[in-house]
Amino acid sequence: MNLIENLDNITEKNILVIGDIMLDRYYFGISKRISPEAPVPVLKKTEEKIVLGGAANVAINIKKANQKVSILSVIGDDIEGEILISLLEENNINSSLIVKDKNRCTSIKTRFIGQNNIQMFRFDEEDVEKINENINNKILEILEKNIEKYDMVVISDYNKGLLNVENTPKMIEIANKHNIKTLIDIKEPKYEKYKNAYLIKPNLEELKAITNMPVETEEQIENAARNLLNETNAHYVLATRGKDGMTLISKEESKNIQTRAREVYDVTGAGDTVISYLAVCQSNNINLLDSVQIANYAAGVGLSKMGTYAVTINEVQRYIGRTNDVYSEDKIVTLEELLKILKNRNNKKIVFTNGCFDLFHVGHSRYLKQAASYGDTLIIGVNSDSSVKRLKGKERPIVTEKERMELLASLECVSYVVKFEEDTPYELIKAIKPDIITKGGDYKPEDVVGKDIVEANGGSVIICPFIEGKSTTNIVKKIKENLK
Repeated sequence: MNLIENLDNITEKNILVIGDIMLDRYYFGISKRISPEAPVPVLKKTEEKIVLGGAANVAINIKKANQKVSILSVIGDDIEGEILISLLEENNINSSLIVKDKNRCTSIKTRFIGQNNIQMFRFDEEDVEKINENINNKILEILEKNIEKYDMVVISDYNKGLLNVENTPKMIEIANKHNIKTLIDIKEPKYEKYKNAYLIKPNLEELKAITNMPVETEEQIENAARNLLNETNAHYVLATRGKDGMTLISKEESKNIQTRAREVYDVTGAGDTVISYLAVCQSNNINLLDSVQIANYAAGVGLSKMGTYAVTINEVQRYIGRTNDVYSEDKIVTLEELLKILKNRNNKKIVFTNGCFDLFHVGHSRYLKQAASYGDTLIIGVNSDSSVKRLKGKERPIVTEKERMELLASLECVSYVVKFEEDTPYELIKAIKPDIITKGGDYKPEDVVGKDIVEANGGSVIICPFIEGKSTTNIVKKIKENLK
């Protein structure tokens, strides 16, 4: 069974994440001058957003892989804690196991981002003191009471006070007692904290810190990872090595997994993505090596995004397809295949647009990027060759339907491409039932095909701004004039 087939066969499991949760806040802006008060840049804010961070980012990555997920953690009894709970609930993540401590503050990391998404600096508000005995006992009691509900436990250690050398081994023991695997993303350099875990995942810096061994060469990495395996009595150690991939160590063997080439945009949350997809795959009984390879692909998707980002299972499938140059098996689908994919939408907002897309130009590119920003999944309905001929005349299309669809499928912002034979995509829209239909600015909302369908389902029609002078017709006209 190949990796995409493994992903296709993933079913919903119930996964528990234990760890330090926080908020990641971003202020975006433009910096064009130095402050007269001090030699520092002035950032003029243009946008802000706040997302789940820390172990909560692990949880949302698991949720995006179509799993049920709960979080066991501690937060402050403050406004930031209320925001965090609200974000968890919005993403259908169970927050009922979270304990509030009036003596703590909820952790929040605020990043200031200038032009070209360059991070200027970060401001942290957090309480890293060890949780008190009462809170500690409550956490363990909650775990013991609820553990049988879960198929997998992920311990995401950010070393912010929740997890310590006394309670973490007890958490592992509780899970082991019920034959539930524990996957641990480690932080603190103490062997005893992670005793008897199923799998431990350090990066190279963490591996060096906990073993006090060099990790410069492949042999040194394997030696240090095996030392960690033996000292903790874990079943596996997975050492993540950045651009050089990962090393998986068991008592019997070691295996190096090469990274999948992709431009690295931001390393924020990459470790969270790896441990999340390992948990998803292992809870679905996918063999460990395939699980690691899928997690590796998922991390590749996350590294190409700015900031803390939750990777969907569809993105991983598409990335695996692109890496193997199988666009046709990836994004170009029949209506039947598309409806099967959309059957479990998991609250994803579906955006639909359509067109001939004959002689693809910059107007198309800008329009599709904007259309994609309105939701989670962008589906493009493409007129067949016969449909284009009826609409545009016997000389069109210039580019065949197969090539037009392949070009659209190559765009990062596009999720799926589906062909329709009719003159309009009405029947296609009726079957897909998108949340949003978008068209270019030369349309009026009342003239958009499918408006009645999308609005009847509570959706809307959005008209994107018209890009003056950019059309296939103008390009053809210009070519003909130049040939005279």
